[in-house]
Amino acid sequence: MASLPLRRAAQKADLSGDATAATINHSLTLLQRLQELLQNGNGSDSVLRVRTAASDEAKVFHTHQLLLSLQSEVFESLLHNQSVITLHEPPETAALFEKFIRYLYCGGVSILLHQAIPMHQLASKYRVWGLQRGVADYMKTHLASESSQGHVVGWYHYAVRIGDAALQESCLQFLAWNLSAVLGSAEWGSVSVELLLLLLERSDLVLHSELELYTAVEGWLSRRQPEGPVAERVLRAIRYPMIAPSQLFRLQAQSAVLARHYGAVQDLLFQAFQFHAASPLHFAKYFDVNCSMFLPRNYLSSSWGSQWVINNPARDDRSTSFQTQLGPSSHDAGKRVTWNVLFSPRWLPISLRPVYSDSVSGAVQPARIEDGRPRLVITPATSSPDFAGVSFQKTVLVGVRQQGRVLVKHAYSFHQSSDEAADFLAHADLQKRTSEYLIDNSLHLHIIIKPVYHSLIKAKK
Repeated sequence: MASLPLRRAAQKADLSGDATAATINHSLTLLQRLQELLQNGNGSDSVLRVRTAASDEAKVFHTHQLLLSLQSEVFESLLHNQSVITLHEPPETAALFEKFIRYLYCGGVSILLHQAIPMHQLASKYRVWGLQRGVADYMKTHLASESSQGHVVGWYHYAVRIGDAALQESCLQFLAWNLSAVLGSAEWGSVSVELLLLLLERSDLVLHSELELYTAVEGWLSRRQPEGPVAERVLRAIRYPMIAPSQLFRLQAQSAVLARHYGAVQDLLFQAFQFHAASPLHFAKYFDVNCSMFLPRNYLSSSWGSQWVINNPARDDRSTSFQTQLGPSSHDAGKRVTWNVLFSPRWLPISLRPVYSDSVSGAVQPARIEDGRPRLVITPATSSPDFAGVSFQKTVLVGVRQQGRVLVKHAYSFHQSSDEAADFLAHADLQKRTSEYLIDNSLHLHIIIKPVYHSLIKAKK
């Protein structure tokens, strides 16, 4: 062992910033040798036998107790007094066990969408916390990935089962923002009653229309055949006033599900017809319109908004205009509102704008382009007496359309009294072509206007 003066001299030399100092890094070589150690079993002092109920054969891994114990407290305990252990795994985790062991040796693993849950199960069972966090992060960042059978619904149910609230919320948000895509996929049939009811409660569902939602719910009920009270609870979560009277009449005449549970929703259907027949102001005198039943969801129909694809959005300011229906009531079906939209990629807040001074030293405080932030302003072109009792909530979806599906990456909602969202693309870097907010160097927006009715006067019934 070196003497104290020698150790201090070495430490002093390390901190002196000597120009001849260099870092010698052979970590890749070490990882390669660790992989060879696992592959060849050289110097093995422990054996893992992995069995499944579906097979009489066991997979055998010649391992090293030190490396397993460093990564997993479970293996440390299992290998404390024995060198050969038998592990029982279901087929889906047994199929990934070699990948799992390789991670313990090398600290890295590659997985596919369908392997995320079994890999997370292995990491949780053997308490490999780094891998567990890594797989959970992988799932959160791959919700929008393409898969033949879909995967987000399964990931949501798994997150509920293990109590991962963050993953659960990420899956739920993705399903809400991309529900129109999910409704037509194979995974819609695997949605649980609890998940379906959670989705139906939300006003931020992104889909073409409420009728599209009813049709999908009808198909779900026909396949799953839940008990009467459950089916009635599901049907009462549909927002019937958001469906046109002609479509409501057709549902009453043709929907077997609606006919079977008509008594449970008859009051809602009657109220929906009243809503469409009367002036919204008159209707609001007698009924509470400040509830979810009369609030539109994020409908992609052209009646409620417009797509806007901005090419090279970092270049300069842009503007557009479009029209929406005044409200969902048939009384307002022929009334239109024109909206003007301004997009600025580098708007400067007042605090960062140039400051002029009489002093000789510097007349202008310079402002850098990168100090600006994207801004989107949405205003009605005109005002009208028809707006009485109505305010407009604006929602801007940022995403991409792939194979006919709308995949929403981000959503911004404007307060009803505001013309813009304060945090719109606040963290986006539109200068980079690789920005997650851009698709082929274009910004894909869908602007939705949601009319919100308000009760003004309560009349005596």
